[in-house]
Amino acid sequence: MGFKRRHWASAAASLALALLTTTGCDTASEARAKPTAAPATAGAPSTPVARVCAKPAAGPAKAPAGAVTVDPAVVGDLAAKTKSNPPNTTFWLRPGRHRLDPDRYAQVVPKEGNRYLGAPGAVLDGGKTNQYAFGGTAGNVTIGYLTVQGFVAPQNEGVVNHDSADGWVIEHTTIRNNSGAGLMGGSHQQVRVNCLRDNGQYGMNAYQAHGALSGLVVEGNEIVGNNTGDWERQKPGCGCSGGVKFWAVDGADVRGNWVHDNRGAGLWADTNNNDFRIEDNVLEANDGAALIYEASYNAVVRRNTIRRNNWVEGRRYADRDDSFPLATVYLSESGGEPRIPARTDKIEVYRNVLENNWNGITLWENADRFCNSPANTSSGDCTLLVRRPDRCARPAIATAPLYADCRWKTQRVDIHDNRFVLDKSVVDCTVKCDRMAVLANYGTYPDWSPYQGERVAEAITREQRNRWHDNVYLGPWKFVAHDPSRVLDFGQWQGTPYQQDAGSTFDPRAGG
Repeated sequence: MGFKRRHWASAAASLALALLTTTGCDTASEARAKPTAAPATAGAPSTPVARVCAKPAAGPAKAPAGAVTVDPAVVGDLAAKTKSNPPNTTFWLRPGRHRLDPDRYAQVVPKEGNRYLGAPGAVLDGGKTNQYAFGGTAGNVTIGYLTVQGFVAPQNEGVVNHDSADGWVIEHTTIRNNSGAGLMGGSHQQVRVNCLRDNGQYGMNAYQAHGALSGLVVEGNEIVGNNTGDWERQKPGCGCSGGVKFWAVDGADVRGNWVHDNRGAGLWADTNNNDFRIEDNVLEANDGAALIYEASYNAVVRRNTIRRNNWVEGRRYADRDDSFPLATVYLSESGGEPRIPARTDKIEVYRNVLENNWNGITLWENADRFCNSPANTSSGDCTLLVRRPDRCARPAIATAPLYADCRWKTQRVDIHDNRFVLDKSVVDCTVKCDRMAVLANYGTYPDWSPYQGERVAEAITREQRNRWHDNVYLGPWKFVAHDPSRVLDFGQWQGTPYQQDAGSTFDPRAGG
């Protein structure tokens, strides 16, 4: 399911982006002039940066008591000793380059409760031959203090925890320069203080083939330079790239990460995700959106520092005269849904700093995208959560009230106590980089759709409890409501009929 920019009359385009380059432990963003942390004023966090890649933690210099020692001079030693030892064994990898057998499917298949700890300088290298490093379905595996590199997983597959087993802990590990996803997610998985860097498709792909993934923790990681394969260019509109992608995750805590300089989006939750807390992160200098929350439910986005994102993709839209307000925080067909159990029953975005991004927050709903519509590429996912595809098929959908549960609605979004700063001289733009928006397209398709015309645009703008209030705006912000043609100043945005941003302040000169 791709990034549903099926907005207004323009289709998603292939993005020809320049390849990120890094050398040593210096990341692409460190080669640029580093922006300073946001000031700690009311509603504006001063978020620490998780600089993991430059200073990875060192593992144990000696084998822990009872551990099995793995020899880098013996090809396949790690896989062989894993096979010959019982569950709950600890393995200590000596310093050096560890290799698997030279077969594409050769991999380590852990047993329940196994622990893999690297000594300082321990590297597991796929040699551009092996597809997977660690696979299998055993739960509660720990991987720590190891570098995993040079594996060639296929598209949409991952190198570490290839089979999305449950309960894994991956910590203090560098996963870099692999094809596919560096890491797959599993239920109750903890991904802590890792460097996920320069992988071909994703830093992490949080997806399980059967059912919803739950209880995921992603904390304190540096996620940088991923999607080196430029997948949106290879497969335009695939929606298959970025720093981290989440699919059907029910319960996730994403906190304290530094997500930067990824090609495409930084964090992207796509289709039937629920109950996310995205907090205390630095989301910085990603080519596309810092955060996309799409066809999903119930989230809290708070105390994040979000700066210098969406410059590449935003500028490309502007250069081709596309009027859609392509956003840095993009909520697409996503909203609060009280019927789905979660820690909140809305999407709440508060106490964040958005500084010098290309556009701000866009709330979007595609009038032509609903269960079993030919325009919806994810009809097969309609069975999850509150969707009732049997009640959404033609002609039943055309009869009220059955259509009420046939849409992903952008509803119950509460945006407050944020600080929005824009200096166009920093962003290097003159137009179309200064928008906040709540809008939909004019419904046209299919001919039996009950959502034709302005019905959805009216609903998202006035009827679905989407509200901005008590924010601070510094710089020449504009506002878009209902459809891309309605570009408003602050007074119009606050006035009838939109009545947004009560209690907010606006200084068009203060951004620079």
